[in-house]
Formats: sequence, structure tokens, C-alpha cells
Amino acid sequence: MAVEIRVPQLAESVVEATVGQWLKKVGDKVNQDEVITELATDKVNVEVYSTSTGILASIVHEEGDVVGPNELLATVTVATPGESDASTPAPATKVESASTDQDTSKHPATPVAEKIAAAAGVDTNTIRGTGVNGKVTADDVRSHVDPKAPAEKPAPVNAQPVSAQQPSLPPILTTALNRTEVREPLSRLRLTIIKNLKQSEEEAVRLTTFNEVDMTAIMDIRKRRKDAFKEKYGVNLGFMSFFTRAVVGALKVFPYLNAEIQNTEIVKKSYYDIGIAVGTDKGLMVPVLRDADRKSFAQIEKEIAGLAVRARENKITLPELLGGTFTITNGGTYGSLMSTPILNTPQVGILGMHKIQDRPVVVDGAIVIRPMMYLALSYDHRIVDGSDAVRFLVHVKNLLEDPESLLLEG
Repeated sequence: MAVEIRVPQLAESVVEATVGQWLKKVGDKVNQDEVITELATDKVNVEVYSTSTGILASIVHEEGDVVGPNELLATVTVATPGESDASTPAPATKVESASTDQDTSKHPATPVAEKIAAAAGVDTNTIRGTGVNGKVTADDVRSHVDPKAPAEKPAPVNAQPVSAQQPSLPPILTTALNRTEVREPLSRLRLTIIKNLKQSEEEAVRLTTFNEVDMTAIMDIRKRRKDAFKEKYGVNLGFMSFFTRAVVGALKVFPYLNAEIQNTEIVKKSYYDIGIAVGTDKGLMVPVLRDADRKSFAQIEKEIAGLAVRARENKITLPELLGGTFTITNGGTYGSLMSTPILNTPQVGILGMHKIQDRPVVVDGAIVIRPMMYLALSYDHRIVDGSDAVRFLVHVKNLLEDPESLLLEG
């Protein structure tokens, strides 16, 4: 009996995924709930499990193929009552699906293989495929282009001498310089970042207002309390808990910054789900801290630390990335002194933190050196007036410079 393995439901906003490496090959035994492949979406990777114990009979979509929810991925042959599991049936070579029909006159290729072949000026129909059902894989193309190249490479790469790409250079100069270019396909995450940034620029009327905050009081509290805080709660007392509480306090006073536009309506939200931007080696992710107004400093620090670790280890889940009513991003971790954050649509506000730098400021008529941070608030002017945006940022500044007041903002 054949059991179908299909693409699981991804998320409401995720409509396609890219098939990753298959951990089993046709003919291998698989166990129920065993991971057999992974799907890369525009947010996170999703593991695909075998729903039954049996033999992997066919693979419909190879690595690099783009698939949609509920699309057929593979089939597993399960022994019927009376049959022995030890017997291995001959693997199927064809599945009733248009994407696996073989044409003896052509060699179907994976999307990644097609891209590499196109860049190299090679026709995939001239390449013998070693993939499932004779499909031409990325490694097949690489081996065809450069027979001396290793069979496997960490990423789809097409490196060519400049002589093949810039014929205007003298050949002798090209050889001497040994200049190369490396091409790689955009990841699903990077493509989504591009789409979201373009959507943000096209839909929102974005403005940014700036201010600066004296971090003296917060740094003094952290210096005096960090050891006791770490001993009691098992987590460091960082800056994010102060900023999260300050943002929540300001959002309560200026609710339009905690809203979004839906068709012809403004939806003001009475809950505070704060997105915390996290940089990863794959790109920017924004996991969401739910109900931030109900959490203590320790709870905020623990949850943010956990979300950041899972994001960087590629273990974040889709529900942890969806939603959010306002976002905080900290460019200061990379040394940024000032920047203009881009809205995380459909949100209408984002706060940018920056590097803390000792600067001379005037306090009570005297010039003193203080640890200062520039703040940037980008907002959607369609529903947030400039006066509200400026006063919101001033409110955040005042709360941060008087951190004891944050205890009243829960």
C-alpha cells in the first residue's frame, strides 16, 4: 500500500517552499515520524516527517524544487497485513504527477541546475542526469562544466574566469589577474526580505524622527544590579528589557503607533506583541515577544534571549515570527551610530536603537561627558501624525532616563 507524503500546511502568509536535501533515498526504509527532508520557506525551515513506517518508494520533487502546500513530495510503501516488513519492494520509478513524467528525449533539471546551466551557457538536455528519474542536478551541471571539479559543493556556485564574462579585457591580463565571479541563487528568506522592503516602500508613507537618550541611569542600575539579577533569574540584565518596557509605556499613551490599516479601517490593538529584530547568517528575522506589557524584566530578558538563540540556530518556529504590533531593532550591536529603520509592514512604527557613545552634553549649564544613544522612530504618516510620533519618542526618552518609572508601566 502506497502512502503519500505531502507538503504540510506552512502558514497563512507562506504560499511556497523550496525542497532541501533528502535524508533518505528511494529504496531506503523509513520509520514513522522520521525526518526525511526539509523545506525552506521565506521565514523558517520546516521538517517533513514520514507518516508511516515502510520503504521510500518514490521522490516526486528533488532538492531545489519549489512546492506549495499539500503538494505531493514522495510516497512510502507500507506492508499490508500478512506481508513481511523485511521484504523490500522494488522502488517505484514513476508517480502519477506531471512533474515526474519522463521524456526520453529530454533530461528534466532542477531549478537550481537550470540556473547554473544558464549562467554557464550549457543546455541541460545535453547532460546526463543522475538524480531521481534521470533529473539533472546541480552537481551534474558542475561536473559537466568542469570535470575536475569536486562532485559536491557547499552551495550552488558558478565561477568563471573574467575572460568568459568580460571579453573586452586582454586575455593575457585576465590570466594574470585570475579574476573570478561567484554566483549564487537568492534564498527564500532573502527574496522575502526584498519583497517586504519593496512593499513597505510602496504602501507606507514613511517618515523618521530622531532624538537622543542619556543612558547614565540605566547603565548605573545595570552596574549595581547585574550580579544579583543574574544570580536570581539566571539571565543577564540587558538593555532590551528597559527599551521594551519603555516602548510599551509609550504605546499606551499613543495607541495609533500600535495599530495597522486594514482596507478602509484603522485597527488599534489593545495588546502589545513586540517584534525584536535579530540578525542571522541567513538574514534578518523578527521573532515576536507576546504580551510584553504583562512580563517582568526577567521574563522579557529570558524570552528575548531564547528567541534570539533559536533564530540564529535556525530553530525558530513559524508562530514565533508571525504577527507583532511594533518592532525594535538595535543597529548599535554592529556599531551603527544612526540609521533610518524601515517599517515592518503592516506595522506602522519601528524604533531604532544605536551605539552608546560618550559625548559632551550640557547638564544644568555645565558641559559633562555622558553615555548617549541616538534613537530613530520610523512611522507611517498615513495614520500617525508627526506630533504624535515626536511626542512618542520623547516619552520613550523620558522613561529611559528615569528607569524607576518603568516599574509603573506594567
